[in-house]
Amino acid sequence: MASLTAAIKKPIQRLPWWVGPITVTAVLTGFGLYTMVTILFFDRGEYANYLSPFYSPPVNSPLPAWLSPAIFVLWLPLGFRATCYYYRKAYYRAFFWDPPACSSKAQQREPRSTENYRGERNLFVWNNIHRYFMYGSFVLLIFLTIDTVRAFLPEGSFGITLGSLVFLVNVTLLWSYSLSCHSLRHIVGGRVDCYSCVKGGNARRKAYSWLSVLNVNHATFAWLSLFSLLITDIYIRLLLAGVVTDLRIL
Repeated sequence: MASLTAAIKKPIQRLPWWVGPITVTAVLTGFGLYTMVTILFFDRGEYANYLSPFYSPPVNSPLPAWLSPAIFVLWLPLGFRATCYYYRKAYYRAFFWDPPACSSKAQQREPRSTENYRGERNLFVWNNIHRYFMYGSFVLLIFLTIDTVRAFLPEGSFGITLGSLVFLVNVTLLWSYSLSCHSLRHIVGGRVDCYSCVKGGNARRKAYSWLSVLNVNHATFAWLSLFSLLITDIYIRLLLAGVVTDLRIL
């Protein structure tokens, strides 16, 4: 995975500095618009034994029929990503150009003075509750894992379909993104100065080292899992519309 990340970064580093922020703006805006349109104007993404990750776990909404029950679910993973350390860097640079990049030309366009910088206060103080969104996201991941198991049980018996593989890739990337979280890594072992001085220190050291391997690729998992969510929901929509049929592999 490290070699893949390096291979992706090399050609990107040759591009003008403004390409990165503009690309991030376009992708995040597109994902946000797709999500809003889907939950406001389309029925719940459910086909056979597949349930769109946007609607998992299923919630019986007491709200008007036109308002999707997805609003009871999506606020948690969206909050988790919005307060994520990597995404914060990405959208600060992309939407607020603060700073837009680290090149000398970009720094000349820095909109705020470092003398007046007060950290993440006022509106962005809510970023400090990132770990609580993380706890809730792990609960959702359990439901998504159950949904993935169900995807491998068409008609009540084990089987492998294209849809089940889409679900498997999606939940794997989501777990990878969540487990590589900077906050989780800090909670597990980042606060410990002396592992041999605390109870279970050796186990915490091993967990910290394992999570650090994932953490190196946190940005890669962040984007891949975002696209896998989108692809999973689109695949279910295509099945519902009859545009494609679910290929049975085994």
